[in-house]
Order: sequence, then C-alpha cells, then structure tokens
Amino acid sequence: MEFPNIINLETDANQNEQLFNVLLFLFPQYLRGRAVSIILLLIRLFFGALFFMHGLDKMWNFNELSFTFPSVLGFGPYVTLMIAIFCEFACSLFLMSGLLTRLILLPMILAMAVAFFDVNDALMPQGELSLIYLIVFVGLFLCGPGKYSVDYLIDKRLQKEKKVGKDEAGHERSKD
Repeated sequence: MEFPNIINLETDANQNEQLFNVLLFLFPQYLRGRAVSIILLLIRLFFGALFFMHGLDKMWNFNELSFTFPSVLGFGPYVTLMIAIFCEFACSLFLMSGLLTRLILLPMILAMAVAFFDVNDALMPQGELSLIYLIVFVGLFLCGPGKYSVDYLIDKRLQKEKKVGKDEAGHERSKD
C-alpha cells in the first residue's frame, strides 16, 4: 500500500513552498547532532513523565478537584480542570513520543504561563514549579524534539517527498 502524497505537484509552486515552510517549522532540520538529540530526548521523557503524573493525579481526584480547582479566565473550575488534564495528561504523551512536539507544546506553555502569572501571581516559591515547566517547554519549543522523535521520522519522509516528485505521466523523477 502506498502512502498518499501530501504534496500535489500540480498546484502552484508558491503554495507548496508555503506548506514546506510550515512543515519545516514543525519538523526542524537543525539541532540534529547525536548528543543534542539524546539530551532533548531525555528532557522530553523526564519532564513529559513528570507532567503526565500531574495530569494523572488530577484525573484520579477529578470529583474533588472539579469544585475546588481555580477558575481561570472566567472558565469556571470544571472547564479549567478539563483543560489542565488535557495539557498535562494528553499533551505529555505526545511530548514524550516526540509527535507534533511544537504544536502540543503551545497549550502546555500557555497552561504554565497561566499557572505562574495568574494562579500563583508570579510569586515564589508557590509558582516555582510552573515557572520551571514554562522555561523547559519554551526551550523545547525553540529547539524542537531532536532526531530521536516521531517528528524526525516524519521530517525524513517529507524531505524524501520533496526530493522525489512525479512528472505528468506519473513516473518518479528527481528534482534538481
């Protein structure tokens, strides 16, 4: 079975270039050295697991927390708790696997910014943990997941797609 070609070579070249720019941002080519990638993997696994445990704890204590959880931005405690569980539980699984890393880091960064600046009023030591998470997540967002991630495998596939196109008869050809 053949994977669908996500790049339609018959469309405007400018559209393809814009698509590749977005995809290259999501699946970056830089910071691919072995040592850097191992460090990024360890950071993703360590902080992802810690964040996952926070989400798991919130899920286990959902009934009690749904009434006492801080109401943020006018959403109410129930909705705020649901958003926190999504960020801490679901997003951390994606983070650990390195799947759509930069995309899933956005809600995690936003959640930690709200936790630090709004819930903890940017005070220490109450907001220390949320500030640490915020700094680590921003750093990962800027660096990307490294080569030991699902994003890297997707990026390799995209680069292969970019190099090999199809002519009008459907035969593969190499781009120069």
